[in-house]
Amino acid sequence: MGRAQRGEERRGSKRRVVQLAALALLVIPLTSGCSVQDVLRFGWPAGVTPQSHAMRELWTWSAVAALVVGAITWGAMFWAIAFHRKRKGDDDTPPRQTQYNLPVEIAFTVIPTIIVAVLFGFTVNVQNYVDTDQPNPDVRVNVTAFQWNWRFDYPDNPGPDGTPVSTLGTSETIPLLVLPTQRRIQFTQQSNDVIHSFFVPEFLFKRDVFPLPDKNDQDNVWQIDQIEREGAFVGRCAELCGSYHAMMNFEVRALQPALYDRWVALRAQNNPATGAPYTAGEALAALGCGQLCSPEAYTTYPFNTDRTHRSASLPVGS
Repeated sequence: MGRAQRGEERRGSKRRVVQLAALALLVIPLTSGCSVQDVLRFGWPAGVTPQSHAMRELWTWSAVAALVVGAITWGAMFWAIAFHRKRKGDDDTPPRQTQYNLPVEIAFTVIPTIIVAVLFGFTVNVQNYVDTDQPNPDVRVNVTAFQWNWRFDYPDNPGPDGTPVSTLGTSETIPLLVLPTQRRIQFTQQSNDVIHSFFVPEFLFKRDVFPLPDKNDQDNVWQIDQIEREGAFVGRCAELCGSYHAMMNFEVRALQPALYDRWVALRAQNNPATGAPYTAGEALAALGCGQLCSPEAYTTYPFNTDRTHRSASLPVGS
């Protein structure tokens, strides 16, 4: 095989590789139906807190860095495969063998070290931000997990009987965790039995809920700067906690501050229709703000946790 013919074959192979890569870059975004922001989230949900944005950005740029390293590695592999393969007419003489290449070995040691150090630095920075607790939060909520439901207490908001306003979930009722937007919120967690985990996907954050957190040396207090928009967000237990772990859901209902203040004021009163303190759902319904004030959860539905119950649980209204 002549040198000119071999050079032409290599140029043809290079063109084919470039064309295939360009075609892939063009086809993938057009066929996925996703926006640039959707692609850059790499499967993460859209966050609703400043902490969630910090964590999502860390994840995005870590993934981008990994893809860049991967692209360089894959490119080197494909380049070697395309342009250094054995061709027809070549003899079996091996190429020149190089046992050591000091510059390459130094580069392969220093560059990964720098990459790991940079990722470590950004991770520590985001972790410190997410774990920072400011004094005097605007709202405090005590979260109690138990098999297989949740109780939410508002220690700064007394009810009609003087005890803190409380919302208790049951097998028939998904507990509603009503919170304000644009205010700093503190959560204090504990479990009545086994380890659970408090997880709201839109917070992009979860924390295990331990029994006896002080004796188990757990930091069970954490905060979010604010919830940035109104909405209803499903919450879950993210730690396998027993037979009905998958059914241990709750719903965060985020209201604008004025609506939240009215909700809290109603929870401090008795409902004239029942003569008993307003429940979370009754107080929401009294606000009359549409679906956002629905008295029952609409992002999830309760399951029957009776072990003798054999039929499938259905959504409310089915």
